Amino acid sequence: MSEAASTALIAELESAVQGGSSERRLQMLRRVTDLFLSDADRLNENQIGVFDDVLVRLMEQMEARTLAQLSTTLSGSSLAPKETVRQLAYHQEVSVAAPVLTKSARLSEGDLIEIANLRGPQHLLAISHRDTLSEGVTDVLLKRGDSQVSHTLARNAGARFSEFGYATLVESSEKDDALAEKLGLRLDIPLKVLRELLSRASAAVRERLLKVAPPEMREKIQEAIRSIVEQIASPALAPTNYAESESMVLALNRAGKLGDQTINRFALQNEYIHIVAALSLLNSVKTEAIEPLITNPRPDGLIVACKAARLNWSTTSMILRNRPHCRPLTKQEFESGREVFEALSLSSAQRTIRFWSARGSARKADAPDTAIAISDI
Repeated sequence: MSEAASTALIAELESAVQGGSSERRLQMLRRVTDLFLSDADRLNENQIGVFDDVLVRLMEQMEARTLAQLSTTLSGSSLAPKETVRQLAYHQEVSVAAPVLTKSARLSEGDLIEIANLRGPQHLLAISHRDTLSEGVTDVLLKRGDSQVSHTLARNAGARFSEFGYATLVESSEKDDALAEKLGLRLDIPLKVLRELLSRASAAVRERLLKVAPPEMREKIQEAIRSIVEQIASPALAPTNYAESESMVLALNRAGKLGDQTINRFALQNEYIHIVAALSLLNSVKTEAIEPLITNPRPDGLIVACKAARLNWSTTSMILRNRPHCRPLTKQEFESGREVFEALSLSSAQRTIRFWSARGSARKADAPDTAIAISDI
């Protein structure tokens, strides 16, 4: 669009907005929209910005029905004016917001997260239909959305999930066979998550998945089922030999290097033998007192041990996040764990660990109840 044409258009806009009838403003909106779409692939960002300013002005006094039509028209354009699209996406009327929320490439991840936090179920459902969704967006959708949103995300091949996202879906699927089937058929589902899903699923869900899964997915499902059966049927493993790890962490401690950074790295690399040895040394207790806390589904005992070892919450959460043979913790469990961690004083945590060790209670399959620690504070 030439500068002269832009000036003339803006002048006509001012006349339509200030003194024109609603019919004239509507005609103006349609004219500007058609003009933009016909020239979009030849416009630079500055020229698109001129259209953006014009459309935003015209939208101010438009009915929802008209804005819904505009939203549908602009939703498929990869060059649509950004502010126009944002205002449509943030609109309270879902008929206006849904087309651009579902399709527009002009909305940023930040826009989607903010809208998902502000708006209701139908807006969240529209977002969940997008071709691609980041982990940050799906986290919010799963936190605030209903079962319809969960089902839509589970079957959306372009949606990506964080560990929290997968944990939330797995937890919801325990009472929802249809959701379990959708999640179990995702080609990108991590094997660890698939094992957890199938370990909770009914026999009917497993059979259904094996029947309808494509060949490449069927093999993955069979492998997960085999590992679950083997884990249940296998005899108790021989005791772990911690001698080498104990020597290594002792040397690190003497060199002043056995702290959060090192133990965090152990967790990232799934070196839990080293973590048991490190927590044992830092708490001055035997490895037998720490070992059951690592594999216990309840995180409370391990949280107390980490606090007593002077680790920070970041390291503690990393240890909790990557534990072998343990289901992923939900976001609520992490939040509760952090509250326990922050409520415990160092002296109380250390006293609790010594008490458990002396009584031999950490040898049991179930870790001691956190109420013991809290009563000691």
